[in-house]
Amino acid sequence: MLKMIVTPPAGDPVAIDAQAGLSVMEVIRDAGFESLAALCGGCCSCATCHVYVDPAFADRLSPMSADEDALLDASDQREATSRLSCQIAFVPALDGLSVRIAPGD
Repeated sequence: MLKMIVTPPAGDPVAIDAQAGLSVMEVIRDAGFESLAALCGGCCSCATCHVYVDPAFADRLSPMSADEDALLDASDQREATSRLSCQIAFVPALDGLSVRIAPGD
C-alpha cells in the first residue's frame, strides 16, 4: 500500500495509507482528518482543502491551473508550497508525499 504523511494544523505528522487514483483531498478526508473541510467535494471552488506540499515533491505534481491559483490568491494562508489537495491526483510517484493541512482562513 502507498503512504502519505499528513500533518494537521495543530498536530504531529501521521502516516496514512493512500490509494492511487484518488485525489490527495480524498485520501486525507477518507482518513478522517476533520481539519480538512473540503466543502465543495473536489470541484476547485472553495479552497477549504488547502495544503502545503513538501518541496521535495514539487516536481512530481501536475501544474497548478489558473482557477486553483486564483482561489489560493484569496487565502491569507498562502505559502510558496500551497496547493488545493483536490487538484492533486495521488499517483504511485507520490508515494510518501508529505503535506501539512493549512489553517482555515
